[in-house]
This record gives sequence, C-alpha cells and structure tokens, in this order.
Amino acid sequence: MTASPEPHDALDSLIRHTTDNGVSWITLNRPEAMNALTWDQRERVIALLAAASGDPAVRAVVITATGKGFCAGADLRGAPATGVPATGAATGGERVPGDVARTIRQGAQRLISAVLDCEKPVIAAVNGTAAGIGAHLAFACDLVLAAEPARFIEVFVRRGLVPDGGGAYLLPRLIGPQRAKELMFFGDAVSAADAERLGLVNRVVPADELEKTARTWADRLATGPTRALALTKQLVNASLDTDRACAFAAEAAAQEINMTTKDANEGVTAFVERRTPRYHGR
Repeated sequence: MTASPEPHDALDSLIRHTTDNGVSWITLNRPEAMNALTWDQRERVIALLAAASGDPAVRAVVITATGKGFCAGADLRGAPATGVPATGAATGGERVPGDVARTIRQGAQRLISAVLDCEKPVIAAVNGTAAGIGAHLAFACDLVLAAEPARFIEVFVRRGLVPDGGGAYLLPRLIGPQRAKELMFFGDAVSAADAERLGLVNRVVPADELEKTARTWADRLATGPTRALALTKQLVNASLDTDRACAFAAEAAAQEINMTTKDANEGVTAFVERRTPRYHGR
C-alpha cells in the first residue's frame, strides 16, 4: 500500500489516503468527532474523487472511516462542511437571501455530486453511525457495505431542517417515496439490518470483516473492465431521470464508445478463446 503523494500536512491525518492494487482508499479520521466533516476535509474528499476519475492507475474507490462513526454529517461546531458560512460573509455576518442555497450548492451537494460523478466505482464501507450528510455520502456510493453496528439517521428533521445534500433525490430512487418520507419525517435511526432489508445497503457484515469484504469487492472491481464500469454507472445513474427512448439511445452510444476500448476487445477475444479475460482498465 502506498501513501497519497500529495502533501497536505495536518489534513492528511484527518483524511487518510492510500492507493493499493488500483484501489483508492479514502478514510475519514476524526473519530473523536464521529468523523463530522469540516470544510477542508470535504474539499479534500472531493479532490481525491476527482483525482481518481483522471488517474488510469486507480480503478476503484473505497470510502470508509475510523472509530465508532462513519460520518456524523457536517461539522456544525467548526468550519462548516457546506462550503460557506451560514451567515453572509459579505454582510459582516448578516444572512441575506441566497446565502443558504449557495452554501448547500457549493458544499454538501458538491460532495454528493463528486461521488455520483466519479468515473470509477465507489464503495462505502460504513463502520458506524452515518447521519445527515454522512448518510447521503454512503447512499451516493455505487455499492454500500455496512458493519453490523452501523446505523443510518436522517437527522435533519430533529433540527427542524429540510434534508439537503441530495437526500430527497437519493432516497426515493433507492427505496421509493413512501419509505423515504418515513425516514425523513421521523428521523429515526435505521439499523444496518433494516437498511439492508429496505435496500439502502448491499450487504451487512460483522464489524471485524468490513475491511476484508470491502477489499475483496474493490479488488474485483479493480481487475474489471474499468471504462465499461464507468459507462454502466453513468447509464444506471441517469436511467431514473430520462424516458425509454433517451435511455435506449444512451445505452447504444455507451456500447459504441466502449467497443473502442482495449478491454472490450479483450473480453470478446477471451470469450471466443474460452479463457479468463485480463483487463487493464483501458
């Protein structure tokens, strides 16, 4: 396992980054704060996801955390993870119309978009409580593994807030509008087992097997046809926002693009030759 080459001094200890066998591991590391995200931590995660998209040596991403919490959401005590202060800096602290919407667009929504738009498959390995934006960070990932002690909480209603950071977009697509409203209206904690039953997570594993399972899944993805996986991710993410004609056209165009890759040609050749394909992510 090799450390991230980019020097970020103290931030490196709060957002650990390593690359191992083509897998970019992003680990939130503020266990004393249940891994609540500050502004600079959020920017670091966004930058690492963007770097993964453009780096041919990275073929999968895992987002996980240390301690008892996966992510408790935005750090409301320190620098906000939503991007700009809740009160308008330009007015000396007085909030003006547009400040809150700008905060959300530049902050939490950018984080969730960075996961959805990453060109490599992203796995969430949820070790503990995922609340608010932390829950949405997990739900935005392509695959979600949860340790048995993990919990998911749509905490916004407890504070008199509307769910943000993509919650009202993500949850109905994962579990339907009625279930989504139930979670958002009441803000009750959802156990890992219930989250699996609802369809919010792919698999629940014992806590001591979470990293091993995440590594197994990520290694499988990292040896797969990387560009085909990226195009598949784009098609699935867009499918619920378009009609059949557009979806079919996008599918055909994606296959056209994919057939120009070396991996697609290797896959077809390996099938004809009755051998296991050897993909290189190109």
